[in-house]
Amino acid sequence: MSEVSISASDVKKLREMTGAGMMDCKKALGESGGDFEKAIEILRKQGQKLSLKRADREANEGVVIAAVSEDGQRGVLVKLSCETDFVAKNENFVALAKQFAEKALASFPASLDEVLALPFEGGITIGEKVTEQVGVIGEKIELASYESIKADRVAPYIHMGYKAGVLVGLNQNSDAAYEAGRDVAMQVAAMKPVALDKDDVDAATIQKEIEIGMEVARNEGKPEEMLEKIARGKLNKFFQENTLLNQTFVKDNKASIRDYLKSVDKELTVSGFKHVTLG
Repeated sequence: MSEVSISASDVKKLREMTGAGMMDCKKALGESGGDFEKAIEILRKQGQKLSLKRADREANEGVVIAAVSEDGQRGVLVKLSCETDFVAKNENFVALAKQFAEKALASFPASLDEVLALPFEGGITIGEKVTEQVGVIGEKIELASYESIKADRVAPYIHMGYKAGVLVGLNQNSDAAYEAGRDVAMQVAAMKPVALDKDDVDAATIQKEIEIGMEVARNEGKPEEMLEKIARGKLNKFFQENTLLNQTFVKDNKASIRDYLKSVDKELTVSGFKHVTLG
């Protein structure tokens, strides 16, 4: 059986289709007998093998992308992770992450698993595309996070060149609400609140703070029977520093976020927020 002749134009075409290296494309076309679909499958399988080999690697670099619907009422955040800053800054890598975000926004799924199962291009899913890119790029690549939010108005913010992303949901749909939401989104990125308000802090976090407060009071020599009361008294400071609506506004240290929103409109408030960072 004669060997199939693989032209340079075919290799170039496959490379443009997949992003794989020239030699990898030539080899895959040779193994597939010049069949492009089979060659793409071969490259994907190479990616899967590489993915398994690199499964224990740390993927702490990457990009966080925010996308908001045209009506401003739905928003998503996706984090596409990789191993090196060099890959994270590659325009094709960033563009791919933006494609994932747009497809997630269009379908607005409830979970990361559902995002990975969404159809991408060429008859493959987003999850399969991520695996394919492991073989193309040669690093561990993963779609590591997905968050979504729905509100009367969603304000997005991307921090430090795709290093972090925030979505803030507001209870009003107006230009003034949006601009305030952008300020609040920057607040979230800077101050990293753990919850929207004190009633939204989970019980495990509160219990941990009480235990820390009790230990501090004990080390200060306070009576054992007073420790829990003292620790609970310090919770108000924790709520002020760590819940969004109660935090001091970074642009005006005389006002809380709640006060700032009321200064824009007495009924304006945040209905929810999402924050995704690298690492």
